[in-house]
Amino acid sequence: MATSLKSAEFLLESWLADAARGDPDACFELGVAYSSGLDGMGVDLVQAHKWFNLGAMSGDERSQQCRSDVAYEMTAREISEAQRQARAWLMETTRRAA
Repeated sequence: MATSLKSAEFLLESWLADAARGDPDACFELGVAYSSGLDGMGVDLVQAHKWFNLGAMSGDERSQQCRSDVAYEMTAREISEAQRQARAWLMETTRRAA
């Protein structure tokens, strides 16, 4: 279990770095990880929606569909929080790139 969690953490860090460079596939993978609970990590639909939203904004159709699927199971407040976090991520990564 500890090895799986360590592997999951490594994957998440790798995908985060790729997402910061604007990779929509990494955003999709992060959304999948958070929506399914990668290797024993808890499910977090707010994070899943955030990452699917960021992938969808890059034109990734898989992310668009998954965002819709995840949103169906969320409250309006949770969706709003996910959108706020997506905007914050974009602002932060734009600042770092400048």
